[in-house]
Amino acid sequence: MHLTHNILLGLLAVVFLISGLFKLSGNPKGLEGTRDVNVPDTLARAIGAIEAVFALGMLYAIRFPDSFIGWLAILGAWCTMGGAVYSHSRANKMKSAAPAIILLVLVSVVLVIA
Repeated sequence: MHLTHNILLGLLAVVFLISGLFKLSGNPKGLEGTRDVNVPDTLARAIGAIEAVFALGMLYAIRFPDSFIGWLAILGAWCTMGGAVYSHSRANKMKSAAPAIILLVLVSVVLVIA
């Protein structure tokens, strides 16, 4: 179970880091999902920075599994993806919410098997 937890956590960390850096850089592809739901670019960049910090916290959680920082990062990623799903729902764009839903499910699995 511990190995599965670490593999999922590493995968999530990579995905959140790449996604966060794409948003933070202002790349049109990275901001496409947030623009679909009418999130301003400055807020999307802030979300990108937060996602990158969560990714670093997840990597920290792999090395120090009982750390409070790791738990905060995982819980913060869960809340962020929940907010993303909610935003897509409010904008009636649930088809484009698939990545957020998948990440929400994977983060939920990490929280359960930890």
